[in-house]
Amino acid sequence: MRFIIATHNGHKLKELKRILEPLGIDAVTDRDLGITLSEAEETGSTFAENAEIKATSGCRESGLPCIADDSGLVVDALGGEPGVYSARYAGEHGDDEANIVKLLTKLADIPEEKRTARFVCSICVVFPDGRKLTVEGKSEGRIGYEKRGEGGFGYDPVFMFGDRSFAELSAEEKDEVSHRGHALRALARELPKYIND
Repeated sequence: MRFIIATHNGHKLKELKRILEPLGIDAVTDRDLGITLSEAEETGSTFAENAEIKATSGCRESGLPCIADDSGLVVDALGGEPGVYSARYAGEHGDDEANIVKLLTKLADIPEEKRTARFVCSICVVFPDGRKLTVEGKSEGRIGYEKRGEGGFGYDPVFMFGDRSFAELSAEEKDEVSHRGHALRALARELPKYIND
């Protein structure tokens, strides 16, 4: 069975292929098929809504079951910010440095015990017959006071998991505890119910 994955992020692609291959799924991108999926406008107010918007659009344009995800950081002391705006928190999409500076500036006077936060990842699969599957994964932690570690991307250097930041974990350690890891394992559990019907 062939699924299209609505992402150009190589890291996400590798993780999804690793989960899908044992299920007998051939995971491809629009580039593999020689087509170009349009960039669906992420107008949802939740990660799940945005994932569904992208998966619905990809399924409609490709005619294949489509998998899409949306993820980000939720900080309790900031009322849930940056939330669905995580990638463009400081204005420009994907400016990790500016996003971290804005986050740490807003949290400057917040004491350690109130710096609780979580990464959230929603994955949605939309099938051509209209069926939908949505799973979610979360990773609880807190926001540190400065960047630590060389690995990861996005907010990883300031997201503390125990006494280390996500950027200080190995790829294997991060897979084990990350929001995307949790969501992908949930997808691996639930998807066979949809493809074996």
